[in-house]
Amino acid sequence: MSTILIIEQILNGLQSGIMLFLMAAGLTLIFGVMGLINLAHGSLYMIGAFAAAAVAGLTGSFALALIAAMAAAALAGVLVEMLVIRRLYATDHLDQVLATFALILIFSEGTRWAFGSFPLFLDIPDYLSGPVTLPGGIQYSLYRLVLICIGLLVAIGLGLLITRTRIGTQVRAGENDREMIAALGVDISKLYTLVFALGAALAGLAGALVGAIQSVQVGMGEPVLILAFVVIVIGGIGSIKGALIGSLLVGLTDTLGGVFLPQLFKLFMEPSAAQTSGSALASMAIYILMGAVLIWRPTGLFGAST
Repeated sequence: MSTILIIEQILNGLQSGIMLFLMAAGLTLIFGVMGLINLAHGSLYMIGAFAAAAVAGLTGSFALALIAAMAAAALAGVLVEMLVIRRLYATDHLDQVLATFALILIFSEGTRWAFGSFPLFLDIPDYLSGPVTLPGGIQYSLYRLVLICIGLLVAIGLGLLITRTRIGTQVRAGENDREMIAALGVDISKLYTLVFALGAALAGLAGALVGAIQSVQVGMGEPVLILAFVVIVIGGIGSIKGALIGSLLVGLTDTLGGVFLPQLFKLFMEPSAAQTSGSALASMAIYILMGAVLIWRPTGLFGAST
């Protein structure tokens, strides 16, 4: 097995993990600050992808498509928070799960009605297409490399927002004691709406960026949502650092396991059996990782101890 193949798969895992971080960061903020289980977060990812595909088709501009994706997802997030979610804060988690699951169905059928059942395709712009030569003579997709850089920049910006700004201070205080910041005069409703809009915009951005690699279709957000929940459990609820580390662990485990476990099993099994067994174990690897982390740290890697 060549070194170049290993490095390429590591980069693929990093890219997958970074895109997952954009989903998980918003989800962990929403759950950490609001205490809300939002199953409809994947639908915001889908809305961003469809908005990007529609705007790119009309204008031919990938940059405008990304802006439209974030704006559409943020607007949908604000409307959902004001019209539905705001009524769920005082309810138990079962009511939140049922209500946000209903939102998944509404968004899915609404998107199918607006765009049809056939997938859309978002083209990678010419200036980001093709391979780039990395040190060591490794050829790697320029677009995927840009995705890694965008995700890292977002992670840095989000970290600075949370740790160095007044809004970030309010968000962190809201995670620990909502009643206290309300008593200090902070408008809780506006803070919750802002956090929800930020999380929705990040999900929309992820949907648009990934939509250029995969097809844009109804229901594309649900598989990613499952992985995002795994990430925030591993990283710790409410922790941006935990979301980043957890996303990278999940992305690398999923990608490297899918490629290398079947190869490992071929050393002592028949090729067909090795492929089947290795793929099956690879599909379980991230959940095994989650279980191991929870046994070691029940609150996640960076979750607050209770």
